[in-house]
Amino acid sequence: MSAETLLEQYLLSFQKARVVAYLDDHPSHVEEALLLAISDKQPYSWRAAWVLCTYIQDNDAQVKKYLNKMIHTLPNKADGYQRELLKVINLMQLNRKQEGVLFNHCVTIWESVNKQPSVRYYALLTLLKITKNYPELKQEIDLLTQSHYLETLTPGVRKSVVKLLKKSQ
Repeated sequence: MSAETLLEQYLLSFQKARVVAYLDDHPSHVEEALLLAISDKQPYSWRAAWVLCTYIQDNDAQVKKYLNKMIHTLPNKADGYQRELLKVINLMQLNRKQEGVLFNHCVTIWESVNKQPSVRYYALLTLLKITKNYPELKQEIDLLTQSHYLETLTPGVRKSVVKLLKKSQ
């Protein structure tokens, strides 16, 4: 068993501000965080994604080379991990192919009514973001937001989803 890196030790602290400060002081370790976020090295991987969504800037150049991998591995991750990856992905500008793959993944996540409401919320948020570029997809959103898709959401998430939908019209 390999020894933990310093970044991995920080990730175990569950103190996001502490890990972000560490990355600020050691920018060369951002690459390690990105590699962890797309790997399956638990318990570090989802925590790396959790920190990165706070640390990175919009359309961050460091994330670009890992973006395809993030999108393609999304279906294979657990709910909370998917949520954090979606937060990172939503900060990035995507090309048409990336949007298509991501749209399909997010439809699958959204339609999985037994998934955590928070990951479903971020999937819908992503779908709505993509439909801004492709208005012809708005009809799909209408189908995907029928009442049976909202029933398993918590009251708070359901209220947030209704707000999102009203805002997107």
